Amino acid sequence: MKTISKTLLLGLTAGALCLTSCETVENRISEHQDMFNTLSPRDQALVRQGQIRSGMSMNAVWLAWGSPAQKTYGEMRGRQSETWIYVESRTAPYGSAYYPYYGYGPGFYGGFGSVGVVRTHHHGRSFVFFGDPFYDPFYYSYIPPTISVPYRTVTFSSGRVMSFQYLAPPYR
Repeated sequence: MKTISKTLLLGLTAGALCLTSCETVENRISEHQDMFNTLSPRDQALVRQGQIRSGMSMNAVWLAWGSPAQKTYGEMRGRQSETWIYVESRTAPYGSAYYPYYGYGPGFYGGFGSVGVVRTHHHGRSFVFFGDPFYDPFYYSYIPPTISVPYRTVTFSSGRVMSFQYLAPPYR
């Protein structure tokens, strides 16, 4: 009984830490109030809403959107540029371009759990396969595949927003 209560206490503590350490706009503002106070009233209002605009500073974008998953560097209009890429994890629907296999439905010729025997000859050797040739382990899995997808980007030049994009999901 002691082990269960210690395990439960440890699990609750870990869960509480995860919930309290989530990065939100409000958390970033409260932890970096001095950075937030340097922004114009217009930018402060946008940051509180999690929005950005052209000409906004890198600090304002960080407060509004948080840390990017990736940064790339290049050149835009003859000036050095930096692009922040934000990604999110999405569950790929079955049959999408991001799903690893395209199945033909459950089972051999539509029969779930049926067994098929396939005899093949390859370079003088004979092979026999038992099982469903159309079996798709990802289709029958209880855990759908998850992919990381970029969903927005922002490009800076001289520390200011030059452009930003909200990217549509690739599998609609």
